[in-house]
Amino acid sequence: MTEPTMLAGRDAGPGHPPAPAAAPAARPGGPAAPRGRRARPGRAALLFAGLAVALVAAVLVSAMVGQLPISPAEVWNSILRATGLSTAPEATPNADAALWTIRFPRIAMGLLVGAALAVAGAVMQAVFANPLAEPGVVGVSSGAALGAAVAIVFGLTAWGDWATALLAFVAGVATTAIVYLTSRASGRTEVVTLVLTGIAVNAFAGGALAMLMFLGDSGSREEIVFWQLGSLNGARWQEVWVMVPLVAIGLVASFAMARTFDLFSLGERGARHLGVDVERTRAISIVVVAVLTCAAVAFAGIISFVGLIVPHLMRMVIGPAHRGLLVASALGGALLLVVADLVARTAVPMADLPIGVLTSLVGGPFFFWLLRRTRRRAGGWG
Repeated sequence: MTEPTMLAGRDAGPGHPPAPAAAPAARPGGPAAPRGRRARPGRAALLFAGLAVALVAAVLVSAMVGQLPISPAEVWNSILRATGLSTAPEATPNADAALWTIRFPRIAMGLLVGAALAVAGAVMQAVFANPLAEPGVVGVSSGAALGAAVAIVFGLTAWGDWATALLAFVAGVATTAIVYLTSRASGRTEVVTLVLTGIAVNAFAGGALAMLMFLGDSGSREEIVFWQLGSLNGARWQEVWVMVPLVAIGLVASFAMARTFDLFSLGERGARHLGVDVERTRAISIVVVAVLTCAAVAFAGIISFVGLIVPHLMRMVIGPAHRGLLVASALGGALLLVVADLVARTAVPMADLPIGVLTSLVGGPFFFWLLRRTRRRAGGWG
């Protein structure tokens, strides 16, 4: 201990003025804030800029690459022609048809699905205060799969192209509601009870799905399996315009609750002491997760691990503050889906790989690494 520090709390003796007390610690965010804390906003800005640039580049490459190669200039000219700002003829035959009928709707669907799944995962991790949580915990995906299987096996697709998506959406929301309402007791829900109820409902939905596949014919089985693997193939503008308001509502609601999510990191008791209505926030959050996930699953099938991987990676870069985390998750999820879809439709010539297979192949090892890392940091699970 140095001499000034030793003398700070007592008189230095006759003839000597008292030693000055230690200066108070600077408030976080103040002029003398620690370097690590001041670097976070700059790091977040760099991350947002990097994700935005990468997303624009991925969209451009995805529009260019395919069975019909299209140059960047022709992509830009096609956009100008569609908006009436150019009358230049097509440099590549059928370029406009390929872009506006096939590629642009598929890219838009990838942006919406990726952002929806990633933000839904971030919300789930905030509500459960656990970085290993993801939307499937509350039965959204399994319920949507069951609804889609019912439409396929019982021939409801004859009612129109929207039957499978509509029934998947409704079944996913209904399953989430069942999980939440069943786990409530005395007007409260506990995280453990909610998780265990979700596991039970997921098991039941899986068994019902297997039964439907057994009852269906070979064509129905193939359609159910393909739907479960997830794909953006066949995306149309009508589906995109249906998804836009659903995803927009979910994203706006999530961003509005960002400050509240920060308080959940203190635990339920701490959040309640700070004035947070935990039950109300949890109920709204689960509804938001259900809307975002069901909107994505209804049109793209089950795409695993996006809601787990992306929020966790963003949290590792910019920290746990949810205002920036939700923005980064939306950008990162959109980027991941656009890149994964580009690989899915170009990796094998004249074939379209299920996008859910690619995300699972990447997400499985990452999840294993995440479990090992969490266990190592916590010193064991006990």
